[in-house]
Amino acid sequence: MVLDLLNQKYGITEEDFLSAELCAVPGFNACDIGLDRSMIGGYGQDDRVCSYAALQGLFRAEKLGKTGVCVLADKEEIGSEGVSGMQSRAFETFVTDLCDSQGVSLQVCFEHSFCLSTDVTACYDPNYAEVYDKRNSSLINRGVGLCKYTGSRGKSGASDASAEVMGYARRVFSEAGVLWHVAELGKVDEGGGGTVALYMANRNIDTVDAGVSVLGMHAPFEVTGKLDCYMNYRAMKAIFEA
Repeated sequence: MVLDLLNQKYGITEEDFLSAELCAVPGFNACDIGLDRSMIGGYGQDDRVCSYAALQGLFRAEKLGKTGVCVLADKEEIGSEGVSGMQSRAFETFVTDLCDSQGVSLQVCFEHSFCLSTDVTACYDPNYAEVYDKRNSSLINRGVGLCKYTGSRGKSGASDASAEVMGYARRVFSEAGVLWHVAELGKVDEGGGGTVALYMANRNIDTVDAGVSVLGMHAPFEVTGKLDCYMNYRAMKAIFEA
């Protein structure tokens, strides 16, 4: 009966499932959370809250300081592999086309570029305090979480932003009136995680992580702060305009 309905409505046959990519996800809508409605609860906020903010930051930038590029990469949760992941040559191919049109070397372009890797950060959760470093974790509704390094077991498998790169991000955020605070992804040897930052840094692009704090990351119901989401958009816009 299910196959018959799928065929009638969408023209899908049983053989189509051999190549289909189907995911069962929660069907409820996002909602306000808290007595003051200061938080958002919903599925899949990692990493929609940051990717949407980055794209809107580019679209609404009043004047670009340099050529602005927003990259929305796939497969980050499995290591950024494949033709649509950040480890592929797709990014180089795209930027090479831009550079060739201007008679500029790709490597020179990368050397003069700056990347804000806008992935979410792990918000301190008192219910699981043992996997966080409370003094160095991001907190909800405190603004953008600026993360010098990610990784697990310390900085393993991470990009560690230089002091100059951190200083640049701090200055741009502060001058634009963006609320921010320093964040980490968990206690050493207990928590941890990764982003695409190391793949950008390996291309000789100055890179640092900054994003929205998330409670219950990867859970069917994730929680973010409205102020953090707005400040993340403001941060992206400021970087494009810098």
